[in-house]
Amino acid sequence: MSPHHPTPLKFLMPGWFAIVMGLSGLSLAWKRAEPLMGEAALAASLAIGILAALAFATLAVLSILRMQRYAQALAEDMKHPVRHAFIAAIPISLILLATVLHALEGPHGLTVGLWMLGSVVQFGVTVWVLSRWLNGNKEGGMVWAGVTPVLFIPVVGNVLVPLAGVGLGYPQWSAAQFGVGIFFWPVVMTLLVVRMGTMGMWPDRLLPTTFIAVAPPAVGGLAAMQLGAPETIGWLCWGIGLFFLMWAGSVTKRILTQPFAITFWAISFPLASFAALTLRLSPPAGFFTVIAMMTLALSSVVIAGLALATYKGLRQGHMLAPEPVATITPV
Repeated sequence: MSPHHPTPLKFLMPGWFAIVMGLSGLSLAWKRAEPLMGEAALAASLAIGILAALAFATLAVLSILRMQRYAQALAEDMKHPVRHAFIAAIPISLILLATVLHALEGPHGLTVGLWMLGSVVQFGVTVWVLSRWLNGNKEGGMVWAGVTPVLFIPVVGNVLVPLAGVGLGYPQWSAAQFGVGIFFWPVVMTLLVVRMGTMGMWPDRLLPTTFIAVAPPAVGGLAAMQLGAPETIGWLCWGIGLFFLMWAGSVTKRILTQPFAITFWAISFPLASFAALTLRLSPPAGFFTVIAMMTLALSSVVIAGLALATYKGLRQGHMLAPEPVATITPV
């Protein structure tokens, strides 16, 4: 058993909010299964949604304590060429919690408040992340070694806004913020391809983040249909999502050779969002319904496994410890 680090709170980076993202996404996927499974799916969605809210509350309190006690650690996260993008996981968690609440309880004050706060902060984080690119090769600027799938989080997180925003009565702003995410999705994808062609793949410890590429088309399809797009757009996005799921799945063996870390939670939300889109497109009966239920089962099993591994990792003391990675500096 690994010894616990004397200051574990210092290493609670914002990437831990990926747990909230995964649980919220799974709650929404189970809600999509309600027409097929009835009250059982609704109960599962509610239970997982409560877990997501508890996880967010716990992480929020601990993050505030960390900011007070280890302000320098947070400053280092914000300067880091990779970790800075995880800051967006916080407002995305707010947007997703608002979406879960809206799906389960309908529109009310708390839902609107969470959604507005998450939407505004997410937009601001996107501006902040992309403004770093303007620094060029100066400190804090974009470097090719820092171009990883994690960049999808701050820019494409804007695509989530319409999921609750349309039902809450804000379709115009939902469409506007959706546009930001859809515009930068191919931009980030292009940067990743260039990075792979010039520097090769991202470090093995970041291999789980490869699955993040599944989220933009999956969420994009759901959000586009929420904004009134025809179902054909949903199918188009489903096909792209399926491709990226198989593409990312090709490195699964290499992922499993890595020590478990919080980055493994990067697999959770993409799987859950793909399951939600599959269920959204699924007819009441037929072969595709079986596929939809299989995607829901897969995401549920994977997220349950991640939760168990996280619990074991925290008990053994290796989850909240310094990362054994080299510092990336501009060339």
